[in-house]
Amino acid sequence: MFLFLRTIVNCFSFVVLLMINFLIHILVYYCFLIKIIPYGSSGRTDTGVHALGQVIHIDTELTREPFSWVRGVNAFLPPSISLQWAKPVDDSFHARFLAFERMYYYALYVGPHRVPLVHGRAGYLMLPPGKGLDVDAMRTAAGCLLGEHDFSAFRAAECQAKSPVKTMYDITLKADGEWLFVRFRASAFLHHMVRNLMGCLVAVGRGRNPPEWL
Repeated sequence: MFLFLRTIVNCFSFVVLLMINFLIHILVYYCFLIKIIPYGSSGRTDTGVHALGQVIHIDTELTREPFSWVRGVNAFLPPSISLQWAKPVDDSFHARFLAFERMYYYALYVGPHRVPLVHGRAGYLMLPPGKGLDVDAMRTAAGCLLGEHDFSAFRAAECQAKSPVKTMYDITLKADGEWLFVRFRASAFLHHMVRNLMGCLVAVGRGRNPPEWL
């Protein structure tokens, strides 16, 4: 069994995940001349999210140097996807079911005009000059989300998770000029959960709802 880590620098959606799985099948079948083998991934992100540290495992009887796996797989991947390293792991390892936490980083630009250079890579909130978000109120609201909760109110209708109960370990907000960076750490996330949480935190930051609303 091998553990794969790859870095996605472009949109990583469900469609892209299917494409990656297909490429892995082709790679294993044609490059290494063996049968289609079992594999698993640590999960997928929402559409438009850029993933770092996505983990994949495969079960194989082949013996290769770790760098040979890295070089061979990267030869078949598109430029937006890059395998970073590979190493043998115990047969009991599973990329998805043994993942103990996930993290989302959300970058939000707040100002009277958008920034074209970060289009597609950061959120944008238009506010008049001199206006900003109440970050302290947002931190207070974020505190209400910590711990184990039923996050059904923040999941998408298409969410396929078996349980809406997740544990939020930490939410960190850092303001830097016109930028706001938010980090979510949790046991797992539901479909669209983070973007819906961000929308609610922004509503609190704009004074539309009190922190206790969450």
